[in-house]
Amino acid sequence: MVVVESIGFEGIAINVWLVWILPFVGAALIPAIAKKSYRISNSAAVGFALISAIFAATLIPMATAGGETHSQIPWISALNIKAGTLADPLSIIMTNLVGWISFLIIVYSVGYMHGDRDLTRYWFFMLFFIGSMQLIVLSDNLLMVFFGWEGVGFASYALIGFWYADRKKDYVGKEGHIVKGIAMWASPTHAGIKAFLMTRAGDVMMLTGMFLIFMHSGTFGFKELLADQTWAHSMMEQNLLIPAAVLLFGGAIGKSAQFPLNEWLLEAMTGPSAVSALIHAATMVKAGVFLVARIGPLFFALAAFDAAAFFEVVAWVGAITAFLLATQAIVNPEIKKVLAYSTGSQIGYMMMALGIAGLSTQFVDGYTAGFFHLMSHAMFKASLFMAAGAILHAVGTRFMTDMGGLLKNMKKTFIFMLLSSLSLAGAPLITSGFWSKDAIFAALLESGSTSGGALFFIAFIIAIMTAFYTFRMVGMVFFGTKSKHILAIEQHSSLQSHSSSTSEVSNENHDRETGPKHKIYHVSPLMWVPFAILAIATILIGLVGFLFEAEIHSIMSSYLASSFGIGEEGGLHISSNDFEQNKGETSIAINPIAVVSSFVAFGIGSGLGIIFYIIRKKDPNIISQYPFIKKAWFFLYNRWYLNSLIYWGFVKIPIRIFKIIWRYFENIIAQGINPALQYSMAYLSKWVKYTQTGVTQTYLFVFAAGIIIVLIMLFLI
Repeated sequence: MVVVESIGFEGIAINVWLVWILPFVGAALIPAIAKKSYRISNSAAVGFALISAIFAATLIPMATAGGETHSQIPWISALNIKAGTLADPLSIIMTNLVGWISFLIIVYSVGYMHGDRDLTRYWFFMLFFIGSMQLIVLSDNLLMVFFGWEGVGFASYALIGFWYADRKKDYVGKEGHIVKGIAMWASPTHAGIKAFLMTRAGDVMMLTGMFLIFMHSGTFGFKELLADQTWAHSMMEQNLLIPAAVLLFGGAIGKSAQFPLNEWLLEAMTGPSAVSALIHAATMVKAGVFLVARIGPLFFALAAFDAAAFFEVVAWVGAITAFLLATQAIVNPEIKKVLAYSTGSQIGYMMMALGIAGLSTQFVDGYTAGFFHLMSHAMFKASLFMAAGAILHAVGTRFMTDMGGLLKNMKKTFIFMLLSSLSLAGAPLITSGFWSKDAIFAALLESGSTSGGALFFIAFIIAIMTAFYTFRMVGMVFFGTKSKHILAIEQHSSLQSHSSSTSEVSNENHDRETGPKHKIYHVSPLMWVPFAILAIATILIGLVGFLFEAEIHSIMSSYLASSFGIGEEGGLHISSNDFEQNKGETSIAINPIAVVSSFVAFGIGSGLGIIFYIIRKKDPNIISQYPFIKKAWFFLYNRWYLNSLIYWGFVKIPIRIFKIIWRYFENIIAQGINPALQYSMAYLSKWVKYTQTGVTQTYLFVFAAGIIIVLIMLFLI
């Protein structure tokens, strides 16, 4: 591997710094630009996102060549901490994924957010988010990662609650749906606060793990932590290394909405659909996966560390989350919430793969599978969220039960949403989603771990559910008879056409996500082209999926071998000569059981979805005929009661306890101390005042009496 070490902004290193600095510059300039012209501010937002992505693209040749660049500048001299960037194959692929998908979503936003009164605030936080996410990806140390980590958290909070007026139309969930005394719908401000608090819980764990490591190593740098491993030996002797690793993973649990901190993602859909596409599908929720991908090889390569416990936690947290959220996606009626459940579930898949990598005899297989699925999912899920936004833009309802029969009205949206949906469902051989899931199946089957079989079975069941809820979504939106809501819009459109000579409907005649004021129409190219590009990309990658996977596998093999000494068979510390001899010879083989399982899972899940929701041979309401199935449906629809449990455990009960404390301790005892002390001292001072008579004889009498009392006490003793 060619490693370019530089001090400051030298050579290609300047490109790495500019990738994350430019979006911050854009965010700072947007308010001033918007004062001149909103149109110019739109162009500026697109321009800064594009330039950042172009600088990221200039790093691709370095990744394909297996090289990296490491640049540092002085930062906190008293602690010998340097600020730095690290562009290696892992971060280069990720930064391009973030950069180009962000650019497409920014372009989409120009159309989607047209006419919004708070557009300047929107552009500020979107660019601020992109800069923060790129900072996470390109930082060479945990402290800078944490700065980016908090940046994306702040931007996410602001954008989830972007429509802070809390209009009913911006809510998520069905009003009136109450479970165990807890409302299952949320306003934008409530959802933003919930996301902020739940992700902060993970951030506190991450910060604790970071400083535990810093206390023993004196550095936050990834390369420095690997170069001198005495800190790991010291922590291992004190039984602190595994807790520190798990605490770092706690940050990933919060940011990537993994169990038990998964509930915030489901209500984060109150933000604009473009926000959901960028933050809650393609980038921020992937930050946790990227963090595990960054630190996983480090902990695996530490000679003093038995990595199994850490990777076991990662794998099973992913498995539980993937199953938990997939079961809820199959019953939810809101299109964006189905996609949100799906996002958390698919991230669980990625965690499973990265976890099994550390438990496997072939680390690179699970590692490649997890990262390949991250890439694939970022593309097709961002496309799906943007397509969902186009549908909301047109019909003004988030409930799929109020849709149906939209195929004739929105053919372009249907085509590209179907392509992305096929990738999510894992349609065999032609989609990127098929190959990335197949790679995860193969990694689980070939891991040699005692957990591999159980994890594979869970992954297989989840794949069936994924295909089912995907075709359920497509069927409910585009097929069947039109709902009363759609018919009412068309009837209103017909009446308008007789009373107005206007034949074209502009975006100004539309209130976002509340419905068109005239007719159902297909969105402008400014909106559908970005999600069309991503949908087509998933198919193009799918057509050469096995070769694409092999190339990613080769790049990651070289990266792991040269940076961490992790060989093809999971062995550690291979020599540089061995690496050079084996470079370019890595290969992968198709696992027939994994391939057959992928076919079967897609066939069962899609078959059920097609029967119930597309060709409608069976009525899905048949479940109401079976009491057990109906109860199971309500159990899943009520989110396994986890949301209610969290509110009771961390909000309702603590508030009640604090009220009791306030009423009986704070209000009576604490508040009573001051007046009680005041009155007692006043009473005592009154008696002391009585002794001050000013008569000398009285003082002599008291003095004599005191002497007598002292003498009596002495005689008694």
